[in-house]
Amino acid sequence: MNFLVVFIPFAFAIILGRIMFPFILLVSYRKRLFDPIDERKLHQRIIPRLGGVAFAPIQCCLLVLTLVVIFKLTSINLHVESWAILPSLMVLVCGLFILYVVGLGDDLVGVDYKWKFLIQICVASLFPLSGLWINDCYGLFFIGSLSPWIGFPITIFIVVLIINAINLMDGLDGLCSGVVGVGCLFLGTLFLLERAWLHALFAFITTGVLIPFFYYNVFGTSRRKRQIFMGDTGSMTLGFSMSFLAISFAMNNHFIKPFSLGAITVACSTLIIPVFDVARVVYVRWRIGKPLFKPDRNHLHHKLLRMGLSRKATLLTILFLTLFFPVINCFLVKYVDSNIVVGCDILLWLGVHLSFNLEEKRRGKIKSKSYLTTKLHI
Repeated sequence: MNFLVVFIPFAFAIILGRIMFPFILLVSYRKRLFDPIDERKLHQRIIPRLGGVAFAPIQCCLLVLTLVVIFKLTSINLHVESWAILPSLMVLVCGLFILYVVGLGDDLVGVDYKWKFLIQICVASLFPLSGLWINDCYGLFFIGSLSPWIGFPITIFIVVLIINAINLMDGLDGLCSGVVGVGCLFLGTLFLLERAWLHALFAFITTGVLIPFFYYNVFGTSRRKRQIFMGDTGSMTLGFSMSFLAISFAMNNHFIKPFSLGAITVACSTLIIPVFDVARVVYVRWRIGKPLFKPDRNHLHHKLLRMGLSRKATLLTILFLTLFFPVINCFLVKYVDSNIVVGCDILLWLGVHLSFNLEEKRRGKIKSKSYLTTKLHI
């Protein structure tokens, strides 16, 4: 019965998403609410960007209604200490609502990035206030338990970093929803194995609503192939959702799940691709003197496209890497020290990125030679 508590809302999330996204498409086309086209964007036709409007309402409503049904209408025992878990769930709903409003305003009329950054910090501060924060490194960097004076700022920084990393991943059809979907599915499965039913419930609801969106984002409607983007409304709320799941799994709190060595390493593994990519992009911008928050075409998916991969191949490559790191790390932390695992992750990422750079340069030289040959021939 406990597994049904997770999988029935998961099915309802898929159904509700399947109903809402065509409706959002219809409203967006009638009201002409489209994503602007510029030289930085990969798409060259008008596409609505309000798909994320459906995420937070479905997530919050299904989570709350499921809990009401469980605790009021059934005799299912989830073995949950409500006084310990309820504050973080209430903060989750509150934070999703705030980011939902800000993201919707940004998608419709635009919001200055400084205000968005300030609001993200305020929302991230809600987690430590509710008792959800990074309180143990499990020996990572040879650090054990953390005091609130250190854990609180680290938690706020991590939440803001994840929100922006997920937001910056939204540059290719299916990429952001695919990366978050893979992460939620992986963490949800781990929560199930640990019998953390409420966190598994939220993870699978989020995965469920992303499945129909992924279809409409990548393939479009069956008739006119009309696609839809999630916009900042979706990317920021998804980033906040991933922050909640990752920090909950990483936190040393027996009310959430039993102690598991390497929990913080496994939780962070689901975010290696977006976080490492945004760290690299920000470093490159700082090194060449460009504004840190100015968009460019230097992200991982841009590199893969310049290498000659198709959009579908680029998407599959990044999703494979997103799943590869957490699956491998989940097994390695049982037998290898977390510091060695993290070191291997960094070296592997650098190796993969270096190979991409070399292939990109090789392709660029081939194109240059081809251009010169054609010009001389003419």
